[in-house]
Amino acid sequence: MTLTHPTLARQLAPTPSLLRDVLLVVGGAAFVAVLAQAEVPLKPVPLTLQTLGVLLVGAALGWKRALAALAVYVAAGAAGLPVLAGGSAGLMNAAGTGMRASIGYLFSYPLAAALVGFLVERYALDRKFLGTCLAMLAGSALIYAVGLPVLGALTGLKGGALLTAGLTPFIIGDTIKLLLAALLLPTAWKFIRK
Repeated sequence: MTLTHPTLARQLAPTPSLLRDVLLVVGGAAFVAVLAQAEVPLKPVPLTLQTLGVLLVGAALGWKRALAALAVYVAAGAAGLPVLAGGSAGLMNAAGTGMRASIGYLFSYPLAAALVGFLVERYALDRKFLGTCLAMLAGSALIYAVGLPVLGALTGLKGGALLTAGLTPFIIGDTIKLLLAALLLPTAWKFIRK
């Protein structure tokens, strides 16, 4: 399957080079790290702007570089750099007694960014409002498909209690982030074409 549509990154920096790709990957990881600092400290999973960054990086960089960027981001947090929600780091919970409750969400980020990047490269979904909404919705669904079961396994929460802890508090924020991305990406394409 050939991915035929350029990403924003490829449109802005069309000459391939290792340096370009490294800068895009590190820049994508740094972008998500900055957005992670905007945090509402909910328990057991904080509300942040990370997912907006994940989805935008996926669309802007394409699937391969987005996968790499989010893998670098998660690895940096795991290695102890304060890039995770609210300046936290590491994969253990604050008490050091087990894995952080949000680890499933974190591990879903490279996959979700790659999915959004794939959809953009294959179908050019980031050019129109509705297409961008679909790509972002697919990425968000993947984040929850991975994050919720892991949250349930770590906390013992099930059914409605699991949804109340790991999905319901985020629906409004995720909808706003999705709409913001759906406005930003097509606007960026209009600006580039001029």
